[in-house]
Amino acid sequence: MTPMAAEPLDDVRRLELVFRCSALDPALSGVLLFDLDPRLVRPVAGLFAAILGEPGRPAARVPLGAATREEDLWTTSRLERQRDGFAFSVAPGPLMAGTGPPPLAVVPDLAHLSFAGTRAAVQLVGADVVCVEQPGLRLHDRPRARWLAVCRSEDAGRVTPHLLDRFALRLAVPGLRTVPGEWPPMTSATPEKPAFSTDEAVTRVQEILGPGAGPRRSLALARLARALATLGGHGEVTARNCDDAARLIGLRITEPPPATDRADGETPRLPLPSPPLPTSGEGTRRGARSEKNPRPADEPPLLAPGAAQGVGAAPGAPAGTPYPEDEAVALREFTPLRNPWQRRSGPASVRGTVVGTRRARDLRDLALVRTVREAALYQRVRGHTEFTVAPADLHSNVRAPAPEHLLTLLLDHTCRGDWDWQDALTPFLQWAYTTRAALQVIEVGGAEAPNELRAESFAARGVLDPRVLAALYRAKGRATPLAHGIEQADRVLRQAFRLQGSTLAEAWLVVVTDGRGNVPLQASHTGRLQGPVAAQGVEDSLAAAAPLAALDRGRLRVAVVDAARSPYGDLPFALAEKLGATVVEGRAGHGG
Repeated sequence: MTPMAAEPLDDVRRLELVFRCSALDPALSGVLLFDLDPRLVRPVAGLFAAILGEPGRPAARVPLGAATREEDLWTTSRLERQRDGFAFSVAPGPLMAGTGPPPLAVVPDLAHLSFAGTRAAVQLVGADVVCVEQPGLRLHDRPRARWLAVCRSEDAGRVTPHLLDRFALRLAVPGLRTVPGEWPPMTSATPEKPAFSTDEAVTRVQEILGPGAGPRRSLALARLARALATLGGHGEVTARNCDDAARLIGLRITEPPPATDRADGETPRLPLPSPPLPTSGEGTRRGARSEKNPRPADEPPLLAPGAAQGVGAAPGAPAGTPYPEDEAVALREFTPLRNPWQRRSGPASVRGTVVGTRRARDLRDLALVRTVREAALYQRVRGHTEFTVAPADLHSNVRAPAPEHLLTLLLDHTCRGDWDWQDALTPFLQWAYTTRAALQVIEVGGAEAPNELRAESFAARGVLDPRVLAALYRAKGRATPLAHGIEQADRVLRQAFRLQGSTLAEAWLVVVTDGRGNVPLQASHTGRLQGPVAAQGVEDSLAAAAPLAALDRGRLRVAVVDAARSPYGDLPFALAEKLGATVVEGRAGHGG
């Protein structure tokens, strides 16, 4: 489908043509939009996904940004039910989907794309084949994903050329303000056979780009011309299709072909808009740098006022050009496709929980609220017309050191009668002391509990906290909400692994109990005990322990200290089996 309107195409119509060409030819899988309003990224991506998809089934969108990791792109884990239980399997990631509409990778800011996302774009965009070698997955296939990236023209110099060259379709849309709800319907079916490129088209591509253009730009323009000819129902690619492709992406036609009478049956040229002429001089070649020294007559006067320019803008980049990196003045990274030698989340001073503020010594980890509040106190004294922050106003956060080890103690006070569990807990307490581990103490069955139907817990920075010693010698009570205590231990460990991430190197869960939970989990949640309990409390304890077995056992170790009470001496072993824990002998040489 080729537009036949008499007036020049607007940005919305140009977007439609570019998206349809990308959907038609996998070699044009990368679309790069310059100076797109950030508020329009989502609707534009939705329209691209609608073109790639089927009626009522748009293509899946894969957002990529500064936090994208390798695990988010190449593989995905699936939980499958088998005859003997459940098992995890590894399948291709969202960018390697093999069925349905091709996925759409959306990059809202190409200049801030992560290392993993950059490497994926370099490997996939416009590639004929990709090889994925990941643990549990080996895949050789042709990439089907389409890429939609957005970048500011002044940031083009910061992006590595390896990444920019992968995007064959480039469009500058600084004037785009609104996007319709849906594209106009296609008036004809897409031809099955692509148009044939002629020698005339190849020659015209070289004339448009000039001798300074690289092979990737020549191939991109030639493929775009072929896609436009295919959409128009032509069997061959002519020079006019190349001119239409150049106007579509914003290239200036310096030497238009001579006007000739159109033969019968020949399709008229696309009425595409021409970009503004560059102001730095004439004779600019497409694909090469413009002249650095303009003619004296066109040279601006010294210190002449000019248009305002944003921070970090690249001077000299002509507006509307699809290749603003040719004129950008910016420093690029030496190894943009390689991770830093030391991967860390930052220095130790910016990790951990915020416990206060202090006057800043540098610009790292600033306490913004305290800084603004401090500056607001002196605005009238300083006499500035605008809000001003002085160096003396800057404050930084004071953080507690992030612990690398964690000990979680679950103490069942009702199981301690005529024995002292200090001997059984000493090895774990010594480990916590020598490793400076943080402690989380969960108590059930204590005589001083505010609500005997619920477990109580507190966090301590170390073993020397006085509350830890008091918890070890708490008097026993009547009720044993063991299921609620195990539920709290599960929540504490999951939160620690989620918030601290790789900082948490090792964690221990030590459960001291006889397994006789006599408070159902519902009673702990509601605070009311209704009817006889029977074995419901024990069953709830075993059910609450099952999710803990699925945690990361590379860093988590679990132990159950057996109180060796009778009858029902097998309950601690049943609990240990659910937890996937080892059983530690609590009191040796004593009967029930």
